[in-house]
Formats: sequence, C-alpha cells, structure tokens
Amino acid sequence: MPFLDARTRLVLKHPAGFALRTLRQFRANQGLLLAGAVAYYALLSIVPLLILMVIALSHVIERRALLGTLSRYLEWLVPGQSRALVGELAHFLDNRGVIGWVLLASMIFFSSLAFTVLENAMSVIFEHRVAIRRRHFLVSAVLPYCYIVVLSFGLLLVTVVAGGLQAFGERHVEVLGHDWSLDRLSGTLLYLLGLGGEILLLTSIYLVMPVGRLSWRHALFGAVTAAVLWEISRHVLVWYFATLSQVSVVYGSLTTAIVVLLSLEIAATLLLLGAQVIAEFERGDAGAFHT
Repeated sequence: MPFLDARTRLVLKHPAGFALRTLRQFRANQGLLLAGAVAYYALLSIVPLLILMVIALSHVIERRALLGTLSRYLEWLVPGQSRALVGELAHFLDNRGVIGWVLLASMIFFSSLAFTVLENAMSVIFEHRVAIRRRHFLVSAVLPYCYIVVLSFGLLLVTVVAGGLQAFGERHVEVLGHDWSLDRLSGTLLYLLGLGGEILLLTSIYLVMPVGRLSWRHALFGAVTAAVLWEISRHVLVWYFATLSQVSVVYGSLTTAIVVLLSLEIAATLLLLGAQVIAEFERGDAGAFHT
C-alpha cells in the first residue's frame, strides 16, 4: 500500500500492539477520571447551551422545526432522554420574558464550562505537545464561545437540511405500476446526516482543542474511531434502558439526570479515547506497537 505513510503501515501491521499501548496510556493518563470531569461539566453546560442556541435561532427559523431537529439528534447524545430535555427547552421558551441580564450572563458562563474542561483534558492526553508549546490564556478563554457560535450555525444548517429531507420523505414515486414511498430513503439520509455531522464535529474538536497543529487525516482517524465506538455504545444503551435497566426504581425523580450523566460519561470516555489514539499515533515508533 504505497499511498500509506510508514506510520500508518506500522499501525496496520501491529493493530493489537497499537490498541494495547493506547489503552495503557489512556489508563496512565487517568482517562476515566478525565471523562468523568468532562461529563459532569457537560451536564452543567448542556441545558444553558441549548437554551442560548434555541433563543438565538428561534428568531430566524420556526420553533417547531428547531425543537424537532434537537429532539432527533439529542437522541444520539443522550439516548432515551431527548424528549425530557426538549420539553424543558420548550417550557423555557414559553417563559423567555423572565430572562434578565444576570441570568443571561450565568447561562453564557455555564454553557462554556464543558469546552474549558475538555480543553484541559486534551492537554493531559497531548502532554507531549504541551511540553513544547502552551496556548495563550486569551485563546483558551475565547475558544469555548467560538464553539458555541459554530454549533449554533451547525444546528441552523442541519435544521434546514433535515426539514428538506423530511419533506422529501413524504413524496411517493410510481415505478412499473407500484407506488413507492420515499420515507425509508429519507430516514436513511437523516441518519447519514447525523453521522456525518457527528464525525465532522469530532474532527473539529481534535483539530482545535489540542495545542499545536494536527493533520486533518489524524483528526479524521480519531473522529471515525470515536464515532464508531459511540454508535455501538448508544445502541447498547438504548437496548439496556429499554429492557434491563431499573434506574427509575433506584433513583426516582433523579432518573433523567443520572441517565444523561451516564450517557455523557460514556461519550466523553470515547471522545478522549479517540484523542489518545491520535496522540499514540503521533508518538509511534518502530518498536512501540509490538505486543
């Protein structure tokens, strides 16, 4: 495979050794502890972040379409709990008149916490970069808010495209006397839209959050790894909560918060594991991947 560089060929030659080295280093970096911190602050950030995005975008796009898109794709992040989150957003929109400057400032602050903690976690994973170059504190301060703006534009674009795909799915095509609904094709395209958006978002995180410049191929490699693992995990979570889970019996009214936190922690673990894959790929050498 002459089109692959030497390091990629090395990983493909010793995949088990590379995987073991990645997991060992992830454990050495206390990856699960870092993921727990990211998940906790993501739980604090998710509602203020969504409120800010919905309030801003509701001025340019119809509210029902916006909440419908959020409900569909929040299922990717918090399986089984998107309806509760969207219900809270709708309730807040009905009472948006109570927002004052103090509450607005608080939401802006809390919406950025997850990105700040994620950047710090990335600095632990990519410690070999931090040892060479540190990011200016002003860049770190502004970066979370840049991501909020980018996510808002992304949500706007996805809402518009998803609306078009849903309208497309309502059509029928007659072929050789048979009437075929385009609903299944529309559903497939909506899924691919979500998957593509997930990989694009992860790639951007791996490109921007670590200090220094990263090859887009390496970022894409880590993003695809994390996305595939999360797709498997979220389907397992959906099955578990639907069949075996007794979390509502144990936690009662706290069920939604516990389930969201668990989903966020698994997602954060896979996100950081994808970063560890990139970091080990960068640091790889000829003898490092042997089992």
